[in-house]
Amino acid sequence: MKLTGLILFCLLAVEAFYLPGVAPRDYLPGQTVDLKVNKLDSVQTQLPYDYYSLPFCKPKEVVEAAENLGEILAGDIIENSAYELQMKKDSACQLLCKSVYTQEDMEHFATKVKEEYTVNWIVDNMPAATTFVLATENESEETKESELIYQKGFSLGFMGTEDESETTTGVAYINNHINLIISYHEDSKAFKGARIVGFQVEAYSHSYSAFANQDAPDTCSYTGHQAVSTAKEGSELSEAERTIFWTYDVNWVASEIRWASRWDLYLKMTNSEIHWFSIANSICIVLFMSGTIAMILIRTLNKDLARYNDLELSEEDKQEETGWKLVHGEVFRPPRFGNLFAVLVGTGCQLIAMSVLTLLFACFGFLSPANRGGLMTAFLLLFVFMGMLAGYFSTRIYKMFDLLNWRRNTLTVALFFPGVVFGVFFILNLFVWNEQSSGAVPFGTLVALLVLWFGISVPLVYFGSFIAYKREPIAFPVRVNNIPRMLPESRHFYTHPVASFAIAGMLPFGAVSIEIFFIMSSVWMHQFYYVFGILAIVFFILVITTAEICIMLVYSQLCYEDYHWWWRSFISGGASGFYLFLYSILYYLTRLNITKFTSALLFFGYMFLASVAFSIMTGTIGYFACYWFVRKIYSSVKVD
Repeated sequence: MKLTGLILFCLLAVEAFYLPGVAPRDYLPGQTVDLKVNKLDSVQTQLPYDYYSLPFCKPKEVVEAAENLGEILAGDIIENSAYELQMKKDSACQLLCKSVYTQEDMEHFATKVKEEYTVNWIVDNMPAATTFVLATENESEETKESELIYQKGFSLGFMGTEDESETTTGVAYINNHINLIISYHEDSKAFKGARIVGFQVEAYSHSYSAFANQDAPDTCSYTGHQAVSTAKEGSELSEAERTIFWTYDVNWVASEIRWASRWDLYLKMTNSEIHWFSIANSICIVLFMSGTIAMILIRTLNKDLARYNDLELSEEDKQEETGWKLVHGEVFRPPRFGNLFAVLVGTGCQLIAMSVLTLLFACFGFLSPANRGGLMTAFLLLFVFMGMLAGYFSTRIYKMFDLLNWRRNTLTVALFFPGVVFGVFFILNLFVWNEQSSGAVPFGTLVALLVLWFGISVPLVYFGSFIAYKREPIAFPVRVNNIPRMLPESRHFYTHPVASFAIAGMLPFGAVSIEIFFIMSSVWMHQFYYVFGILAIVFFILVITTAEICIMLVYSQLCYEDYHWWWRSFISGGASGFYLFLYSILYYLTRLNITKFTSALLFFGYMFLASVAFSIMTGTIGYFACYWFVRKIYSSVKVD
């Protein structure tokens, strides 16, 4: 009930309750405003690169900003730039630098343009955004409206043709002229100076025959687009064509937007109505399943309990009894591979606690996008500290099964899932490192991750396990027979493990599939995601849906006198992870345009890890729901 109350409280934060990640900075007129450059990224390759990996104009000294663990894992490299900005001082057609490139440099530019790379800049901790106008038509032409759509970053260039009238592509053009539109807010009663509340970029490709108008730079003109490749293979650009003038404009625009609301435009890049449709769809599934369980389980259980507890029932009727009561002496028999079962459930408790706490912090605004890398850092640290829960619950289940070697079980909990994740991550990191991408995690960070694992997580797992070992083992409401009961030969089709797996995974995943689409888009399409209030509701719906479907399937299994419910409850709950991986394959084929082997390997590698974690988490939810249900019904019957 406490968890339910906390999640419902997050409803107050559905509209992205926001606690800033940095304090506001006031700029006086003419004061220098720093423009910092970030990584180059691409939806097509999923491989980020340092901004200066391309031969852009550099300042006299390149200074890299300090980064947290989350930023390093995301491949962010924030550095200073040569752009000069002064508060409220407009400028036009400023020359940043003139560069004469080699043919190899031009081909490097062209390759990144063909791979649809996006440039990311930062001003006052605000990411650069590109705006697009989306026209919407109502019933009449007079009510035609337009809506601005914001996209993070701006395009490095575009593919075109030498003849603009042609429709075929083949020439890469670089965006070498940037129009910086910076919005500021002033309030003389509240603070001095101005605060930056928006950062938009308009990128153009300008080919200058010369840049001689230094006395009147606002009158400079261009002759066309700046190409960095030719349509003919094997042909090279002349020296004049390999000369690029990098220019920029700066426009300061007064805005009524307050500093505390400046992220709203970024956080509303997706239509919130779709999220509410997702919740409505999920609630309908939950209500349908709840009604089904209320009609089938409760009525049937009441009838069964009344018959089983009838003291006047004749001996002949008792001998003809069938159903779930007959397996009361087997239902709590420890399953095969109980040690592995305990490890998975302990890991699931760790993942659930990490997810719930991360959602709570996010709902209260502590993981705002202004705090770069905060979400990834929170995931890692919470997973490490929740290792104590993994050790505790795993050992409690291990002792419940009357298993003896709890130290080996604890070591397995501490090493199994983190070891799988680190192993896959390390292999993928080798491929990224081979591509010379900034997304490759450096050796020092790998050592830091190992320190978090072995220095903090492993000791906490042992501490939680020690506490659980000192407690009395869990007692079952009924005795377990010495000799196992034979399973019936005939089974109904929906009690078959394959059918249970298919049914159990379909409904919970269907309840959250729309929100999963937005989460995957934020990760793989480089979009912002900050509707954590809605995500908390969807997570709560996932818990309810998984618990209900697993209880219903286990009850049907017990009615056919199949008492092997331990693994069935976990596998049925974890079937959602299998559907998540299938959905990732569909997403890859329909939404992404990945051509590189390394990029595809990254996608499926990370989605495999996400699916496994999701499966373990939902499997644990299914097990605890079924365990509560089984204890409840068997403690309510009178057994001789």
